[in-house]
Amino acid sequence: MIKLIKPYITFQEVEEDFKRIFESGTFTKGEYVNKFLQEIKTYIGVDHAFLTTSATTALTMCLKSLGIGLGDEVIVSDFSFPATVNVVEDIGAMPIFADVDQDTFNMKPEELERKITQKTKAVIFVDAFGNPSGISKIKGICEKHQIPLIEDAACAIGSSENGVKVGTIADLTCFSFHPRKLLTTGEGGVITTNKKEIAEIMSVKLNHGAIVRDGMADFINYGYNYRLSELQAAMGIKQLIKLESIVKSRNSIADEYKKRLHLVGFKRQNSLDNVIHNIQSLVFRVPEGMNRDHLIAYLTENGIESTIGTYCLSNTTYYRKKYNSVQPIAKYLEKNTVTLPCYDNVDHKYISNIIEKYVRTFED
Repeated sequence: MIKLIKPYITFQEVEEDFKRIFESGTFTKGEYVNKFLQEIKTYIGVDHAFLTTSATTALTMCLKSLGIGLGDEVIVSDFSFPATVNVVEDIGAMPIFADVDQDTFNMKPEELERKITQKTKAVIFVDAFGNPSGISKIKGICEKHQIPLIEDAACAIGSSENGVKVGTIADLTCFSFHPRKLLTTGEGGVITTNKKEIAEIMSVKLNHGAIVRDGMADFINYGYNYRLSELQAAMGIKQLIKLESIVKSRNSIADEYKKRLHLVGFKRQNSLDNVIHNIQSLVFRVPEGMNRDHLIAYLTENGIESTIGTYCLSNTTYYRKKYNSVQPIAKYLEKNTVTLPCYDNVDHKYISNIIEKYVRTFED
């Protein structure tokens, strides 16, 4: 079976570091965590960074640090994994679903403008599959209305717009280190920001609500333990070093797919000209009239793992029943997108051949 994704890390790369960690007996809040944080800040070019257990807990912390809660509205990109909206629901705020562009899969600026109200306390823009196209325009709208912008960049480490890396554009940015991401620590995430006042809140909240005075913890607030371990940080350090080459390689493979599959009616997710997209997931819209689910089943029969693009959040059972605000383009994309394997040495020629064969069958 050709797997959908393979990690860019081996045990051999971290074996010596793991031995060192075990010998030291320090498994948290040690030198590897500190080094990983510093290297993330340097790579992205950001003032503050906070490691977390996942992008989900990172998003939750962003909302809490902004004081968002019951009665507030948060506008959310509608084409994403449910974690993006679940964090809004969880704190008692009301998610407002903004439809997306059918080519970039990202929040449409005109949708955002239309849905801003006096109750809007934040916007969550999603870099769909690592694609930040349009984030700068969304940022401009948020600045005009003085609304904080949170970027769900779970997939987007290594991406940029206008030569500026994701992680410095929005007020708060959240990355994921889940196994499907280009940089994985098993589970994990990070928050980045250039906002000093928000960083000060984060540093307390992510330390159980404590500050240190005269060598003693003083719990001045309530807070959380969303820490990454030393072992996870060691994994992250090794992958961050080679991230630029990973992004370049994935773009090259994606271009090879595009040459073949565009000829038979597939449309790859579009990135704007001023964008570097890390291709965290390689996603195509299938030809009009094609049954995407049948295609996925056919690929499985031929030894190829694939999956849907992602979800129309407003059309999931819970949110459809509660809010009845299904967004048409996101719904269309959920039904008509497919994610294909994209990593070093993947047999993209074989995969393209199988898809072309399916298209001939579909046309007959």
